[in-house]
Amino acid sequence: MAKIKAIRGMNDILPEATPVWQYLESTVKEVLGVYGYSEIRMPIVEQTDLFKRSIGEVTDIVEKEMYTFDDRNGESLTLRPEGTASCVRAGEEHGLLFNQTQRLWYTGPMFRYEKPQKGRYRQFHQIGVETFGMASADIDAEVILLSARLWKKLGLLDAVTLQLNSLGSNEARAEYRAALVEYLEARKEYLDEDSIRRLESNPLRILDSKDSGTQTVLEGAPVLSDYLDEESAEHFKELCDMLDAAGINYEVNPRLVRGLDYYCKTVFEWVTDKLGAQGTVCAGGRYDGLVKQLGGRPTPAVGFAMGVERLILLLETLDAIPAAVRQPFDVYLAAEHKGLQGRIIALADQLRDQMPGLRVRVHCAGLKNISAKARQTGAPIVLLVKEGGDKELISTLWHNDEPRFDIAAADLGNEIKAVWEA
Repeated sequence: MAKIKAIRGMNDILPEATPVWQYLESTVKEVLGVYGYSEIRMPIVEQTDLFKRSIGEVTDIVEKEMYTFDDRNGESLTLRPEGTASCVRAGEEHGLLFNQTQRLWYTGPMFRYEKPQKGRYRQFHQIGVETFGMASADIDAEVILLSARLWKKLGLLDAVTLQLNSLGSNEARAEYRAALVEYLEARKEYLDEDSIRRLESNPLRILDSKDSGTQTVLEGAPVLSDYLDEESAEHFKELCDMLDAAGINYEVNPRLVRGLDYYCKTVFEWVTDKLGAQGTVCAGGRYDGLVKQLGGRPTPAVGFAMGVERLILLLETLDAIPAAVRQPFDVYLAAEHKGLQGRIIALADQLRDQMPGLRVRVHCAGLKNISAKARQTGAPIVLLVKEGGDKELISTLWHNDEPRFDIAAADLGNEIKAVWEA
């Protein structure tokens, strides 16, 4: 009988990889905590209409990439392709948004049907940050500063660049869209096939086309900043002034847009040149109209999302993962002979009680060549337990593969603590 394999583009995260995921997730949680953000958890399945109304029916996500199906009651459901719409739906449903301010974050799997490639999968994971009820540029600055602090904490700040743009108001963007379409229609023969398709449905997405011919055409295209309304231009200036005051370096990229219809005013991306074509590691912006679009009252909002797989790929590429992250335990405890096994299991629990947080793994396999096998685990501290006079337990302690001393069981906790803390 043939073995059943995972669905293409939906990957298992194996034990040797999970410590790195936990390291990234715990670092993110720590940074969000110092900014006072609260976690929210949403279901991975939503009504299909939620994403059609928020993302836009003529976007690539809705047209080609969503996992959509009818349940047994004939209701159309979709595995969430992104988290912002779900967060807005949850906030509105539970009365968290109107006339309130919220700073929220979430993490979990998202789903899009597209060609799997390194750093991009059909089931992928995102960490998202969403804020509501704050219209001024200071909250835009805060979420960018928050992300910059995360890169610094992870050792990635020198490997990423912040790009900024403003999409302006809906009215200003409509005026710009008309000018862009007029310009591109006159040069349609030089555009790639995908850009021609987008010319009618979502022309702003042509601005981030990777096709070299299209990029050449865009060199003379109208620039969005020339069409900004006064309020959006002032908002963007205030944001830039705040980032300057905070010492955050950035580039203004007039072609930076977002692939989702609900964005307005500020948009930003953190990009890297260390991952080839998969250069964006974090992207976000302001979406003041989305809550109303989904049936709520007008509520200003700004947020971002980062791809976990891509961030881990960047950490690995830069060798920025601390060595201790990949070590799943601090102490490896083994018995010299089988008759001591029950006693060392009890001893291991005593050590865990004495030193909360100490990770102790007990050897529970065969005892042949146990001394060498225990040291080959790579644990910082290895203990080989034997029986001394009056059946007292004695442990030979290795630290970084060097034998240190023989210790009586009664003194073991203090000796391990001294070595561990050193």
